[in-house]
Amino acid sequence: MTEQRDTDPKEIVRRGYDALSHRYRADDADPETHRAWAAELVRRLPAGADVLDLGCGNGVPVARDLSAAGFAVTGVDLSEVQVARARALVPGATFRTADATAVEFAAGSFDAVVCLYALIHLPLAEQPPLLERIAGWLRPGGLFVATTGHDALTGSDDDWLGGGTTMWWSQADAATYRDWLTAAGLAVERQEFVPEGDGGHELFWATRPR
Repeated sequence: MTEQRDTDPKEIVRRGYDALSHRYRADDADPETHRAWAAELVRRLPAGADVLDLGCGNGVPVARDLSAAGFAVTGVDLSEVQVARARALVPGATFRTADATAVEFAAGSFDAVVCLYALIHLPLAEQPPLLERIAGWLRPGGLFVATTGHDALTGSDDDWLGGGTTMWWSQADAATYRDWLTAAGLAVERQEFVPEGDGGHELFWATRPR
């Protein structure tokens, strides 16, 4: 991973996912970790729950599985290619192309917000305010499920997934994310390390207190 360049990081992320959407995730992908997280949400949420998938990608497998369970799913992603695929793959859900830090929802709109492998593509300074907004979007007792950084790093890969495209990340360490979640008014239920290659991410389950 190289040091970040003087280029808009969100544009790097958007272009990267537009270019390598299919390489990143196939139409029929079924990652074991994601499947288990979606299954837990299905068990815990009320019938017909409203769920926001923030950084939804191509909608597979989270939006797909939650929509199939009868939930009203709204997906948001920066990549137009990812959103176009999500609309085709998960026709029962609603998808919007938008910046997660700028998209607007009314307070108390959702029973759950899912944000997997998306926070880590945002500039660090924009992450705590977004967590505060997410807390506001949740109904009392609502669930927030997110993957974050485990170790702190900011940088890019100029040959992401071997596809000749640049991708950019910026993340704090797990302890910092726990502090940010608490400061946003969310109660952390549990956290765990999710290995990936030589490193990994942190998974948080948190709730908005009733």
